[in-house]
Amino acid sequence: MRIAMIGTGYVGLVSGACFADFGHRVTCVDTDAGKIASLKRGVMPIFEPGLEQLVETSVKAGRLDFTTDISGPVAEADAVFIAVGTPSRRGDGHADLSYVHAAARDIAAALQGFTVVVTKSTVPVGTGDEVERIIRETNPQADVAVASNPEFLREGAAIRDFKHPDRIVVGTDDERARKALGEVYRPLYLNQAPILYTGRRTAELIKYAANAFLATKITFINEIADLAEKVGADVQEVARGIGLDNRIGSKFLNAGPGFGGSCFPKDTRALVKTALDYEAPLRIVEAVLAVNDNRKRAMARKVANALGGQLRGKQIAVLGLTFKPETDDMREAPSIPLVTGLLDHGARVRAYDPVGMEQAKHELPDIAYAADPYDCAKDADALVIVTEWVQFRALDLERLKREMKQPVIVDLRNIYRREDMQALGFVYESVGRGA
Repeated sequence: MRIAMIGTGYVGLVSGACFADFGHRVTCVDTDAGKIASLKRGVMPIFEPGLEQLVETSVKAGRLDFTTDISGPVAEADAVFIAVGTPSRRGDGHADLSYVHAAARDIAAALQGFTVVVTKSTVPVGTGDEVERIIRETNPQADVAVASNPEFLREGAAIRDFKHPDRIVVGTDDERARKALGEVYRPLYLNQAPILYTGRRTAELIKYAANAFLATKITFINEIADLAEKVGADVQEVARGIGLDNRIGSKFLNAGPGFGGSCFPKDTRALVKTALDYEAPLRIVEAVLAVNDNRKRAMARKVANALGGQLRGKQIAVLGLTFKPETDDMREAPSIPLVTGLLDHGARVRAYDPVGMEQAKHELPDIAYAADPYDCAKDADALVIVTEWVQFRALDLERLKREMKQPVIVDLRNIYRREDMQALGFVYESVGRGA
């Protein structure tokens, strides 16, 4: 099938590359001429394991190309996916749908023959209705069906998630659209990926509900971690103990500095706003947002406590800046309020991240950046592990101790064992593991 992917951000680029790898003919469209020029040279705008090779293979095979011109690809497409950004709208937390609406108008003007227009961007309930209204208003003669097909990709594992999904959600009541999207995803039949067909609004709500629930699990275990520290329990064993219950499950029960990234903060805020608009407030999700924001700000105090309550004049080493491993994404990363809090308390900060430092410099311009973990630790009064990159799981701890001014480690991801660290002479603080 011929597919036009509007938007070459995280969702659009990964989805387009994977569809091309399935054997479809995909054109990715973006208004950013610089980004398109880079993609044509094989330069990826994001870091995602395996993406560069996947794009290169499909481009060489003639199944994938990139352009700034929307008219040709849309006119030829059987399915057009809208995968543009929906950031939080400044001032009120609602999702900014201006890019989605602009894409719908541009698509409408170029449609020829029956086409399925699919919202893959994460959008509030009812957005598909508005997309259809815009298309029919712009081009009353268009033979079109508008569907919702939310993505469920984890940054750092997006390609595997796309090719081995837990489920594929297709929201449409149009039988032709169902058949077309069934054909788009037919290559996943051998993986036995279930396709859930729903109404369009139901599909839109599924995406938001899924992210809100996962954010709630993270926030719940973080609050249990605070209690575990007070009562002398181990939150990792608590998480394992409750996670073995099939009704709960073990995923998203890792205590840490709070959730960040491009999805959970933005989508939970948008869901709360939608619920308020419909006079059906989501008090649990509201609490999740408040607790998470407070937690990220509290991490600087945790570092201060490890140093006896005083940060002024201290040198702090920060390992990991991106919101999670295997990505260079700094959007709402816990490292940002942590570092800001350290600086506000008078500390000096030097940081290291395997791939995220160029992005981090835009968010955190007032700190020093190191060449490696040991350079980062040099003369530090304390070292803070913020992101659980695999490179930090087997550090030469003896060397690390020699580099540091004081052997104090604050492990916000619980990647080391307390007894091992204490045996090496470190003052070691972690999350939710009481004495």
